[in-house]
Amino acid sequence: MNDVKTWRTLVTALALMAAPFAFAQQATPDKAMRIIAAGPPGGTLDVVARLLAEGLQRELNQSVIVEAKPGGGGAVAVNDLMQAPRDGNTMVVTLDALVSEIPHIVKLRYDMAKEVRPIAELARGGLVMVGNPSVPARTLPELISYVKANPGKVSYASYSAGTASHVMGLQLNKAAGIDMTHVGYKGSPPALVDVMGGHVPLMFAGIPNAIPLVKSGKVVPYAVSLPQRSPNLPNVPTFAELGYPQLEALAWVGLWLTPDVPAAVQNRLREAAMKVMAQPGTRERLTEFGLEPGKPRTPDELAKSLRSDYERIGAVLKSIDFKPG
Repeated sequence: MNDVKTWRTLVTALALMAAPFAFAQQATPDKAMRIIAAGPPGGTLDVVARLLAEGLQRELNQSVIVEAKPGGGGAVAVNDLMQAPRDGNTMVVTLDALVSEIPHIVKLRYDMAKEVRPIAELARGGLVMVGNPSVPARTLPELISYVKANPGKVSYASYSAGTASHVMGLQLNKAAGIDMTHVGYKGSPPALVDVMGGHVPLMFAGIPNAIPLVKSGKVVPYAVSLPQRSPNLPNVPTFAELGYPQLEALAWVGLWLTPDVPAAVQNRLREAAMKVMAQPGTRERLTEFGLEPGKPRTPDELAKSLRSDYERIGAVLKSIDFKPG
Protein backbone atom coordinates (compact mmCIF):
# COMPACT_ATOMS: atom_id res chain seq x y z
CA MET A 1 0.00 0.00 0.00
CA ASN A 2 2.80 2.36 0.91
CA ASP A 3 4.50 1.50 -2.37
CA VAL A 4 1.36 2.50 -4.27
CA LYS A 5 1.14 5.82 -2.41
CA THR A 6 4.81 6.44 -3.06
CA TRP A 7 4.38 5.72 -6.78
CA ARG A 8 1.37 8.05 -7.05
CA THR A 9 3.26 10.79 -5.24
CA LEU A 10 6.20 10.39 -7.60
CA VAL A 11 3.98 10.50 -10.70
CA THR A 12 2.24 13.65 -9.42
CA ALA A 13 5.54 15.33 -8.69
CA LEU A 14 6.88 14.52 -12.14
CA ALA A 15 3.71 15.89 -13.73
CA LEU A 16 4.05 19.13 -11.80
CA MET A 17 7.71 19.40 -12.79
CA ALA A 18 6.82 18.84 -16.46
CA ALA A 19 4.04 21.43 -16.52
CA PRO A 20 6.30 24.52 -16.64
CA PHE A 21 8.44 22.82 -19.30
CA ALA A 22 5.39 22.06 -21.47
CA PHE A 23 4.23 25.63 -21.10
CA ALA A 24 7.67 26.86 -22.16
CA GLN A 25 7.30 24.87 -25.36
CA GLN A 26 4.50 27.22 -26.46
CA ALA A 27 4.52 30.86 -27.46
CA THR A 28 3.75 32.96 -24.39
CA PRO A 29 -0.04 33.53 -24.47
CA ASP A 30 0.01 36.81 -22.52
CA LYS A 31 2.64 38.33 -24.83
CA ALA A 32 1.72 39.89 -28.17
CA MET A 33 2.96 37.93 -31.16
CA ARG A 34 4.84 39.79 -33.90
CA ILE A 35 4.64 39.05 -37.59
CA ILE A 36 7.34 40.86 -39.54
CA ALA A 37 6.28 41.44 -43.14
CA ALA A 38 9.41 41.65 -45.29
CA GLY A 39 7.95 44.27 -47.62
CA PRO A 40 6.50 47.79 -47.65
CA PRO A 41 3.18 48.71 -46.02
CA GLY A 42 0.30 47.84 -48.34
CA GLY A 43 2.43 45.50 -50.43
CA THR A 44 1.77 41.83 -51.08
CA LEU A 45 3.63 40.56 -48.03
CA ASP A 46 2.01 43.11 -45.74
CA VAL A 47 -1.46 42.15 -47.01
CA VAL A 48 -0.83 38.43 -46.48
CA ALA A 49 0.67 39.05 -43.05
CA ARG A 50 -2.37 41.06 -41.94
CA LEU A 51 -4.79 38.39 -43.18
CA LEU A 52 -2.83 35.84 -41.19
CA ALA A 53 -2.65 38.04 -38.09
CA GLU A 54 -6.42 38.55 -38.06
CA GLY A 55 -7.01 34.82 -38.14
CA LEU A 56 -4.31 33.91 -35.63
CA GLN A 57 -5.77 36.30 -33.08
CA ARG A 58 -9.01 34.32 -33.26
CA GLU A 59 -7.38 30.88 -33.39
CA LEU A 60 -4.86 31.41 -30.61
CA ASN A 61 -6.75 33.98 -28.54
CA GLN A 62 -3.61 36.08 -28.50
CA SER A 63 -2.77 39.58 -29.70
CA VAL A 64 -0.87 39.65 -33.01
CA ILE A 65 0.78 42.76 -34.44
CA VAL A 66 2.24 43.21 -37.92
CA GLU A 67 5.35 45.25 -38.64
CA ALA A 68 6.38 46.01 -42.22
CA LYS A 69 10.17 45.91 -42.61
CA PRO A 70 11.23 45.99 -46.26
CA GLY A 71 14.79 45.85 -47.50
CA GLY A 72 17.44 43.44 -48.69
CA GLY A 73 14.98 41.01 -50.23
CA GLY A 74 13.86 39.99 -46.75
CA ALA A 75 17.26 40.25 -45.06
CA VAL A 76 16.19 43.22 -42.91
CA ALA A 77 13.19 41.30 -41.59
CA VAL A 78 15.30 38.20 -40.95
CA ASN A 79 17.87 40.26 -39.03
CA ASP A 80 15.03 41.39 -36.73
CA LEU A 81 13.91 37.78 -36.35
CA MET A 82 17.43 36.68 -35.41
CA GLN A 83 17.56 39.22 -32.58
CA ALA A 84 14.23 38.13 -31.09
CA PRO A 85 13.73 35.42 -28.43
CA ARG A 86 13.39 31.96 -30.00
CA ASP A 87 9.99 31.30 -28.42
CA GLY A 88 7.74 31.48 -31.49
CA ASN A 89 6.32 34.89 -30.65
CA THR A 90 8.19 36.50 -33.55
CA MET A 91 7.69 35.30 -37.12
CA VAL A 92 8.49 36.51 -40.61
CA VAL A 93 6.22 36.51 -43.65
CA THR A 94 8.25 36.65 -46.83
CA LEU A 95 8.76 35.07 -50.24
CA ASP A 96 10.54 31.85 -51.11
CA ALA A 97 13.03 34.10 -52.92
CA LEU A 98 14.63 34.68 -49.50
CA VAL A 99 16.38 31.32 -49.97
CA SER A 100 16.03 30.53 -53.68
CA GLU A 101 16.99 33.88 -55.25
CA ILE A 102 18.37 36.50 -52.86
CA PRO A 103 21.58 34.61 -51.91
CA HIS A 104 22.52 34.68 -55.61
CA ILE A 105 22.00 38.44 -55.78
CA VAL A 106 23.58 39.94 -52.67
CA LYS A 107 26.13 38.82 -50.10
CA LEU A 108 24.15 38.17 -46.95
CA ARG A 109 25.10 38.14 -43.30
CA TYR A 110 23.30 34.84 -42.74
CA ASP A 111 23.04 31.55 -44.61
CA MET A 112 19.30 31.76 -45.16
CA ALA A 113 18.91 28.07 -45.93
CA LYS A 114 20.21 27.25 -42.43
CA GLU A 115 19.13 30.19 -40.30
CA VAL A 116 15.43 30.32 -41.17
CA ARG A 117 12.83 27.61 -41.72
CA PRO A 118 9.53 27.86 -43.61
CA ILE A 119 6.76 26.22 -41.59
CA ALA A 120 3.78 26.98 -43.86
CA GLU A 121 3.03 28.10 -47.39
CA LEU A 122 0.46 30.88 -47.03
CA ALA A 123 -0.16 32.01 -50.61
CA ARG A 124 1.29 31.72 -54.07
CA GLY A 125 1.34 33.76 -57.24
CA GLY A 126 3.09 34.24 -60.54
CA LEU A 127 4.39 36.86 -62.92
CA VAL A 128 2.81 38.45 -65.94
CA MET A 129 4.74 39.84 -68.88
CA VAL A 130 3.45 43.32 -69.65
CA GLY A 131 4.34 46.06 -72.05
CA ASN A 132 3.78 49.72 -72.73
CA PRO A 133 0.75 50.23 -75.02
CA SER A 134 3.06 51.86 -77.59
CA VAL A 135 4.71 48.49 -78.28
CA PRO A 136 3.26 47.35 -81.66
CA ALA A 137 2.25 43.91 -80.41
CA ARG A 138 -0.84 42.67 -78.59
CA THR A 139 0.02 38.99 -78.29
CA LEU A 140 3.16 37.12 -77.30
CA PRO A 141 3.75 35.74 -80.83
CA GLU A 142 3.46 39.28 -82.21
CA LEU A 143 5.86 40.52 -79.53
CA ILE A 144 8.45 37.87 -80.33
CA SER A 145 8.23 38.74 -84.03
CA TYR A 146 8.69 42.42 -83.15
CA VAL A 147 11.78 41.72 -81.03
CA LYS A 148 13.28 39.56 -83.78
CA ALA A 149 12.72 42.37 -86.28
CA ASN A 150 14.55 44.80 -83.96
CA PRO A 151 17.61 42.91 -82.72
CA GLY A 152 19.32 44.48 -79.71
CA LYS A 153 16.80 47.32 -79.50
CA VAL A 154 14.14 45.96 -77.13
CA SER A 155 14.66 45.91 -73.36
CA TYR A 156 12.74 44.54 -70.41
CA ALA A 157 12.65 45.57 -66.77
CA SER A 158 12.86 43.42 -63.67
CA TYR A 159 12.20 44.37 -60.07
CA SER A 160 15.78 43.33 -59.28
CA ALA A 161 18.66 41.67 -61.05
CA GLY A 162 18.89 37.97 -60.30
CA THR A 163 15.24 37.55 -59.38
CA ALA A 164 12.59 35.56 -61.23
CA SER A 165 11.56 38.67 -63.16
CA HIS A 166 15.11 38.82 -64.54
CA VAL A 167 15.59 35.07 -65.05
CA MET A 168 12.31 34.66 -66.94
CA GLY A 169 13.47 37.15 -69.54
CA LEU A 170 16.66 35.14 -70.01
CA GLN A 171 14.61 31.97 -70.38
CA LEU A 172 12.32 33.57 -72.97
CA ASN A 173 15.35 34.85 -74.87
CA LYS A 174 16.71 31.32 -75.10
CA ALA A 175 13.40 29.59 -75.82
CA ALA A 176 12.21 32.03 -78.48
CA GLY A 177 15.59 32.86 -80.00
CA ILE A 178 15.39 36.58 -79.20
CA ASP A 179 17.72 39.06 -77.50
CA MET A 180 15.86 41.35 -75.13
CA THR A 181 18.20 43.48 -72.99
CA HIS A 182 17.72 43.40 -69.23
CA VAL A 183 17.30 46.57 -67.13
CA GLY A 184 17.29 45.95 -63.37
CA TYR A 185 15.43 48.12 -60.86
CA LYS A 186 15.16 48.28 -57.08
CA GLY A 187 11.58 47.14 -56.69
CA SER A 188 8.45 46.82 -58.79
CA PRO A 189 7.01 50.34 -58.35
CA PRO A 190 9.84 52.26 -60.09
CA ALA A 191 10.09 49.61 -62.81
CA LEU A 192 6.37 49.74 -63.56
CA VAL A 193 6.43 53.53 -63.56
CA ASP A 194 9.10 53.45 -66.26
CA VAL A 195 7.20 50.84 -68.27
CA MET A 196 4.07 53.02 -68.14
CA GLY A 197 6.18 56.01 -69.11
CA GLY A 198 7.68 54.19 -72.08
CA HIS A 199 11.26 54.36 -70.81
CA VAL A 200 11.46 50.55 -70.80
CA PRO A 201 8.95 48.80 -73.06
CA LEU A 202 8.50 45.47 -71.26
CA MET A 203 8.55 43.87 -67.81
CA PHE A 204 7.94 40.62 -65.96
CA ALA A 205 5.83 41.91 -63.06
CA GLY A 206 4.10 40.33 -60.08
CA ILE A 207 0.44 39.72 -60.91
CA PRO A 208 -0.96 41.61 -57.86
CA ASN A 209 1.04 44.72 -58.82
CA ALA A 210 0.07 44.51 -62.48
CA ILE A 211 -3.67 43.78 -62.22
CA PRO A 212 -4.87 47.40 -61.70
CA LEU A 213 -2.56 48.64 -64.48
CA VAL A 214 -3.81 45.99 -66.90
CA LYS A 215 -7.44 46.71 -66.10
CA SER A 216 -6.91 50.46 -66.54
CA GLY A 217 -5.17 49.95 -69.89
CA LYS A 218 -1.87 51.42 -68.71
CA VAL A 219 0.01 48.26 -69.67
CA VAL A 220 -0.68 45.41 -72.09
CA PRO A 221 -0.48 41.82 -70.77
CA TYR A 222 1.08 39.07 -72.91
CA ALA A 223 1.24 35.92 -70.76
CA VAL A 224 1.25 34.70 -67.17
CA SER A 225 3.66 32.24 -65.59
CA LEU A 226 0.93 30.31 -63.77
CA PRO A 227 -0.01 26.67 -64.51
CA GLN A 228 -3.46 27.95 -65.45
CA ARG A 229 -4.94 31.35 -66.25
CA SER A 230 -5.39 33.83 -63.44
CA PRO A 231 -9.02 34.42 -62.36
CA ASN A 232 -8.17 38.13 -62.32
CA LEU A 233 -6.79 38.04 -65.89
CA PRO A 234 -8.94 35.38 -67.57
CA ASN A 235 -8.17 36.58 -71.10
CA VAL A 236 -4.41 36.40 -70.65
CA PRO A 237 -2.94 33.03 -71.71
CA THR A 238 -0.24 31.16 -69.85
CA PHE A 239 3.25 30.82 -71.30
CA ALA A 240 2.67 27.06 -71.44
CA GLU A 241 -0.43 27.57 -73.61
CA LEU A 242 1.71 29.54 -76.04
CA GLY A 243 4.39 26.89 -76.28
CA TYR A 244 6.80 27.96 -73.53
CA PRO A 245 6.28 25.54 -70.62
CA GLN A 246 9.77 26.34 -69.29
CA LEU A 247 8.45 29.75 -68.26
CA GLU A 248 5.94 28.30 -65.84
CA ALA A 249 6.92 29.64 -62.43
CA LEU A 250 5.24 30.21 -59.09
CA ALA A 251 6.47 32.22 -56.15
CA TRP A 252 5.09 31.49 -52.71
CA VAL A 253 4.69 33.47 -49.53
CA GLY A 254 5.69 31.57 -46.41
CA LEU A 255 5.61 31.83 -42.66
CA TRP A 256 9.17 31.51 -41.34
CA LEU A 257 10.79 30.89 -37.97
CA THR A 258 14.30 30.10 -36.79
CA PRO A 259 14.86 26.32 -36.73
CA ASP A 260 15.60 26.30 -32.99
CA VAL A 261 12.07 27.33 -32.01
CA PRO A 262 10.72 24.28 -30.13
CA ALA A 263 9.10 21.74 -32.45
CA ALA A 264 5.83 21.82 -30.48
CA VAL A 265 5.57 25.58 -31.06
CA GLN A 266 6.38 25.24 -34.75
CA ASN A 267 3.67 22.61 -35.15
CA ARG A 268 1.13 24.65 -33.23
CA LEU A 269 1.78 27.77 -35.31
CA ARG A 270 1.76 25.80 -38.57
CA GLU A 271 -1.58 24.18 -37.78
CA ALA A 272 -3.13 27.51 -36.81
CA ALA A 273 -1.76 29.27 -39.90
CA MET A 274 -2.97 26.55 -42.26
CA LYS A 275 -6.42 26.68 -40.67
CA VAL A 276 -6.57 30.46 -41.07
CA MET A 277 -5.45 30.43 -44.71
CA ALA A 278 -7.96 27.66 -45.58
CA GLN A 279 -10.95 29.68 -44.42
CA PRO A 280 -13.27 30.72 -47.30
CA GLY A 281 -13.10 34.40 -46.40
CA THR A 282 -9.30 34.41 -46.40
CA ARG A 283 -9.12 32.50 -49.68
CA GLU A 284 -11.55 34.95 -51.28
CA ARG A 285 -9.51 37.95 -50.19
CA LEU A 286 -6.32 36.38 -51.52
CA THR A 287 -7.97 35.79 -54.90
CA GLU A 288 -9.21 39.38 -55.06
CA PHE A 289 -5.66 40.53 -54.48
CA GLY A 290 -4.34 38.37 -57.33
CA LEU A 291 -2.93 35.51 -55.28
CA GLU A 292 -3.81 31.85 -54.88
CA PRO A 293 -4.13 30.04 -51.56
CA GLY A 294 -0.98 28.16 -50.58
CA LYS A 295 -0.64 24.40 -50.76
CA PRO A 296 -0.48 22.26 -47.58
CA ARG A 297 3.13 21.24 -48.13
CA THR A 298 5.15 20.17 -45.12
CA PRO A 299 8.19 22.14 -43.94
CA ASP A 300 10.44 19.41 -45.33
CA GLU A 301 8.71 19.61 -48.72
CA LEU A 302 9.10 23.38 -48.73
CA ALA A 303 12.80 23.08 -47.87
CA LYS A 304 13.30 20.58 -50.69
CA SER A 305 11.62 22.89 -53.22
CA LEU A 306 13.81 25.77 -52.04
CA ARG A 307 16.97 23.77 -52.67
CA SER A 308 15.76 22.79 -56.13
CA ASP A 309 14.82 26.37 -57.07
CA TYR A 310 18.09 27.71 -55.68
CA GLU A 311 20.07 25.34 -57.91
CA ARG A 312 17.91 26.04 -60.98
CA ILE A 313 18.16 29.82 -60.69
CA GLY A 314 21.86 29.57 -59.90
CA ALA A 315 22.47 27.60 -63.10
CA VAL A 316 20.71 30.25 -65.21
CA LEU A 317 22.64 33.09 -63.59
CA LYS A 318 25.92 31.22 -63.91
CA SER A 319 25.29 30.86 -67.64
CA ILE A 320 25.46 34.65 -68.00
CA ASP A 321 28.34 35.02 -65.51
CA PHE A 322 26.15 36.93 -63.05
CA LYS A 323 27.97 38.11 -59.93
CA PRO A 324 26.27 39.06 -56.64
CA GLY A 325 26.45 42.67 -55.57
